Amino acid sequence: MKFKIILILFIAAINIYSQEVVDKIAAIVDNEIILKSEVDYQVKVLAAQKKIDPSTPGLEKQVLNTMIDDKLAYAQTLLDSITVSDDEVNARVNYQLQYFEQQYGSKEKVEQIYGMSEEKIKRELEGPVRKQLMVQKLEEKKFGNVEATSLEVQKFFNTYKDSIGIIPEKVKIAHIFKIPIATEQMKEVYRKKAEAILDSIKHGSDFAEMAKKYSEDPGSASDGGDLGWVGKGVFYPQFEAAAFELKPGQISDVVESPVGFHIIQMIAKRGDKIHVRHILIKIKKGDQADLSAIEFLSSIRDSIVKGDSTFSYYAKKYSDDKESAPFGGDLGTFYLNQLDPSMLDIVSKLKPGEISFPKRVDYGKGNYGYHIVLLEKKIPQHVASLATDYNDIQKLADQEKKQKEYDNWVNELKDKIYWKILL
Repeated sequence: MKFKIILILFIAAINIYSQEVVDKIAAIVDNEIILKSEVDYQVKVLAAQKKIDPSTPGLEKQVLNTMIDDKLAYAQTLLDSITVSDDEVNARVNYQLQYFEQQYGSKEKVEQIYGMSEEKIKRELEGPVRKQLMVQKLEEKKFGNVEATSLEVQKFFNTYKDSIGIIPEKVKIAHIFKIPIATEQMKEVYRKKAEAILDSIKHGSDFAEMAKKYSEDPGSASDGGDLGWVGKGVFYPQFEAAAFELKPGQISDVVESPVGFHIIQMIAKRGDKIHVRHILIKIKKGDQADLSAIEFLSSIRDSIVKGDSTFSYYAKKYSDDKESAPFGGDLGTFYLNQLDPSMLDIVSKLKPGEISFPKRVDYGKGNYGYHIVLLEKKIPQHVASLATDYNDIQKLADQEKKQKEYDNWVNELKDKIYWKILL
């Protein structure tokens, strides 16, 4: 709810940052406790995000109350028998680790900062993440469909229109995205490299040492290719199909996935989970693949400009962005400060109705493509009104209504679940 995002992003860091000192219990909620050190850490996080002094009067109380609300919600998930699968937990933990790596630059830096291996960090995250997902699932069940009526939107606007004030400039954009595809000749070069590594392993080379030397998976190479314990749904389907067929100690043939060629070794199996390691040889697409993608997008742009067909038609037919392609490449309407620097640079040079020339766009680690961008509409800065900004105002009204219902629900929980502040 109001400060839920902050706690979601950093809930896992609490255990990691806790120091081995005598700690005070700040509050008890059902069978859970909240430590003073946890409250202090969350106060620092919130203060940093809001750019205020951590000692600001009322801030500690605000954070503690939010943490109590979270614990009450978790207690209710147990009463309601809310469950989440191991796969859901693993996916969120992996996402959290990727977030940490993006924040700090590398897996090694993350391990250095937290003072433990990535596998131990994963184990530390699993418990808090499971609780977090259970609470999210319960809140989605209770408040996911809560929406303000048109009358409530009007009432909200009349109440807060002076606070809403000026609406910044917005743009409506669409794109056609293409991923460069390596030629078969290029793929064969990297397949042969993977096969040579596999042959060396079959003739006695140590798998872990070969992974450290040759694997191009930055997340596992330094650990000898170890991917830890995972369930189904985490890996690419091609990788997963081959991995689950292996017996402990067995090594796969070369397996192709969208990121390259893998050699997989099964370490152990436990129920529907596997512990594997791998060596990844990435497929370098090469200059010719990039040039082909650029030329293809340029030809589409020329066809649209000449009037052969619409941007929407070509996006639906050719775009590799599977989320936007069915909608004619539509990416939505954004405030300028919501755009990343590369997109802002493209859009700022276009007039409404114009299409950019192909530009490279990077997404994720080592993944990229090229796209052409259509500036469909530019909405200048203006005073907020229901006529031009109804959707934005409705979202704000929805949030307020959900917050009110959430607050009422938490108050009901406080009447039936034991809690006490000890500070």
